[in-house]
Amino acid sequence: MKKTRFFTIGEAAERSGVAASALRFYESKGLIHSIRTDGNQRRYHAATLRTISVIRAAQQVGVSLNEIHSALSSLPDSRQPNKRDWERLSKRWASTLDQKILEMQRLRNNLDTCIGCGCLSLKSCGLFNPNDEVSSHGDGARFLIEGLNDEIKVSSST
Repeated sequence: MKKTRFFTIGEAAERSGVAASALRFYESKGLIHSIRTDGNQRRYHAATLRTISVIRAAQQVGVSLNEIHSALSSLPDSRQPNKRDWERLSKRWASTLDQKILEMQRLRNNLDTCIGCGCLSLKSCGLFNPNDEVSSHGDGARFLIEGLNDEIKVSSST
């Protein structure tokens, strides 16, 4: 019979590359779970390392903790998640991640042009955002936030 492996908080922190305080935070938010010893010390199941890695990867690409919590709550409590469970979670995030990829591409491709933020510091700003007209659409970098580049730039130049 295979013995289940558990890690102390220090071991889990070291193996996952996450500070112990972050593990306690994730646990307080219901993202991961531990069992307690008789001395009230946390013990994390080895499978929790994968969950921590998924949390970190999702955070790095901009998935909110609420979205992460919602997705992780779809995983089974009664057993270790298997490949199918992780595939379902992955499909659940597909459209969100696709949208974030588009936003990052838009940022990468347009940062050297007017982004509609109101600074009017680039030569192109006078053409694409004369008198900061884009501010009527809201605050921030409207061309990046809403992808308004073509729509507003065309209407501003006509």
